[in-house]
Formats: sequence, structure tokens, C-alpha cells
Amino acid sequence: MKLASQRQPLAEINVTPLVDVVLVLLIIFMVTAPLMQGGLQIDLPKVATRGLDVHEGLIVSMRADRTLAVGNTIVRMDRLEDALAGAGAASRPVFLKADRGVPYGVVVELIARMRKAGVASLGLVTEPPRTEH
Repeated sequence: MKLASQRQPLAEINVTPLVDVVLVLLIIFMVTAPLMQGGLQIDLPKVATRGLDVHEGLIVSMRADRTLAVGNTIVRMDRLEDALAGAGAASRPVFLKADRGVPYGVVVELIARMRKAGVASLGLVTEPPRTEH
């Protein structure tokens, strides 16, 4: 005679709480990802050109006070080649963001040092001019 009160263990997994947590994390990352753009605060020159996709490359930034950053790391100018080699600049595109207050000669010297360090693909990052409607 079987008793009706005997129960079998539940073998199903409830994934609803897991899905809820994953969706909340996805929303958090979607909101914070644009804020995570690293580098220095730079006032880029405004030029009417087609935009570049800088997400795949290495960004080298120079502020008006000549502070230099490779990716998110601030480096001295005499350590630029080592920093570029450590970041793998020879095997991926490099984008230069230079503040418009940096003298032209300094930018040219920076480009020459980057080429000497083995950078094959170099792009200059600018901002599109504001259009008044």
C-alpha cells in the first residue's frame, strides 16, 4: 500500500532568478560602458571628416600640457617606445588624440617616434564641427 504523502525530490532547476540577475547586470553594463572611456580630457580640433571606429585600436593621447598617455597609462615621452611595444601597437591600429593647444612640431615629433617604434597603422582623431541650424 502506497502512502499519498510520499514525495519525490524535485529535479527541476528554477532559472527565473538567474535570468533576472543576468538582465540586471546587462543593463548595468550597458549604462556604464559609455562612461568607461579612458584616457585624458582633450580638446580635439574640429574638422569635417568621416568618423573613425577607434574601439579596435590603441589610443595615444596628448593634452595641452604635453601629458602623454598610451591607452589609460600615463607615460613620459622618453618611455613612449617601450609603452607602445608593451601595448602591442605594431600589430593593431593606433589612434592619436592631440589637444589643439599642442604645437604642431610636438605632434609631428610624436608621430615620428610612433613610426620609429613600429606603428604601421596610424590615425588622427578629430571632432566634427558643430553645425548651427
